[in-house]
Amino acid sequence: MAQTTTLRVHYPPTSGRLALRTERDWEADLEPTATDGAGTRFDFALALDGPFLYYKPVLLDGGEARWAQGENLLVLDGGPPVEEVYPYFFADTSCSVCNISYLESKRGGRNHAVRVFYPPGYAENTLERFPVIYMQDGQNLFFAEEAFGGHDWMIDETVRVLGAMNLVRKVIVVGVYPQDRMVDYTRPGYTEYGRYLVDEVKPWVDANYRTLTGPRDTAVMGSSLGGVVSFYLAWQWPEVFGNAGCLSSTFGYQDDLLERVAAEPKRPIKVYLDSGWPRDNYEVTRVMANLLHRRGFEEGHDLLHLAFPKATHSEQAWSMRAHIPLQVFFAE
Repeated sequence: MAQTTTLRVHYPPTSGRLALRTERDWEADLEPTATDGAGTRFDFALALDGPFLYYKPVLLDGGEARWAQGENLLVLDGGPPVEEVYPYFFADTSCSVCNISYLESKRGGRNHAVRVFYPPGYAENTLERFPVIYMQDGQNLFFAEEAFGGHDWMIDETVRVLGAMNLVRKVIVVGVYPQDRMVDYTRPGYTEYGRYLVDEVKPWVDANYRTLTGPRDTAVMGSSLGGVVSFYLAWQWPEVFGNAGCLSSTFGYQDDLLERVAAEPKRPIKVYLDSGWPRDNYEVTRVMANLLHRRGFEEGHDLLHLAFPKATHSEQAWSMRAHIPLQVFFAE
């Protein structure tokens, strides 16, 4: 029996009308089966006669069909019965990460630079809210001229490609620059840094951007010492950060996280651990993974541990595998 999926398309009121087109006939308009009273939600019943189908919303106005921007969207057999869709129809040439903010702590002593990436179409379709990932070492994320060794993570491009593949939800990325990473990312300095993120950075982001604020939709991620502090943040504040991505983390160097995991109750968080090999914190990462297993974390459920032979301790290596934790945390 063919599966019928409801595609629930959300778009602000417009002078045109919304329709849907599919690869069965890219010139045929499918009309909505239901709309809401405000004219912002349009339900389309789409029956699948195969394992998948590509489609795209179109905005019809005065005989002109304006197609949604970006790649064709994908609906799969066996997927959810209702899928939420937030299209945008006009080219977005903005550069969100070109803006840098300096967030001075009201408690004093901290003034961190922050860059915020938000997805294309953010300003056009104002109905959508987004999960957020807070990433350490913001200087290494977006611009090669800022990054250590001249190689940035290209995290904005990675997020865009994953979205084009229909693999992950669209996400806001907050890159936080350290003052002194040897202090901010290790014990005892990460205590104050963590309070700053929880009490000041996250409230600022939630107040200024359309975010999903709960722990399930909030992640932290970093590499090396940045991976250590990311684990610390989720372990210390699981009610805030429900996901921790820890790449090549220097566990045990200047922290007590192994001891805490062994002694304290299991946290309701999802953890991604990885390392290269050799000389990339492979051993201590395996120790942490084994300890989490013993404490009740289940591989493939709330823990994923991977190792990459011959991968180096470098921004280039981390940029090449940053897509994995993003899929773990924000799978479509």
